[in-house]
Amino acid sequence: MANPEQDRGVDDAELMRALYAEHGDALFAQALRLASGDRQRAEDLVQETLLRAWRHPEALDPDRGSVRAWLFTTIRNLAIDSWRRRSVRVGEVITDTPPEAPGEDETDRTVEAWLIADALGRLSLVHRQVLVECFYRGRSVAEAAARLGVPPGTVKSRTHYALRSLRLVLEEMGVTP
Repeated sequence: MANPEQDRGVDDAELMRALYAEHGDALFAQALRLASGDRQRAEDLVQETLLRAWRHPEALDPDRGSVRAWLFTTIRNLAIDSWRRRSVRVGEVITDTPPEAPGEDETDRTVEAWLIADALGRLSLVHRQVLVECFYRGRSVAEAAARLGVPPGTVKSRTHYALRSLRLVLEEMGVTP
């Protein structure tokens, strides 16, 4: 009879390998930016992020939101915590800037983009299309109507209801305004 603990260990190892294969390069690139080019610290940040993912498998449930967004938020928080710990040590001089300064806006925008893309994926096709045309492609109501093959009034009403639906989906995902 198979030992359930051993089976779980194999599943966990496979999950971690798959997680690293899918997100490892992007996580390392972000960690390198947050660590001001220090490869060792970047590797430590990636390792600690994946360790946290292993310890909290519930965070990897796609129904709770984007796995990649969770990983990037975790690595950013770890980098900030690391910088704060180093900054309070007696006798250690920190010459670099806090990790959030160089990439904070980029990281926040990236995480927001993943969250919005995930939320858009949960909308109906017509709602998603009208939001993409009007907001992401920057088309006017008339241009979006011509592109979608519907009257301008339909674009306006779909936009209204699509934004309401998007707001509800984001709330369900735990995103607050």
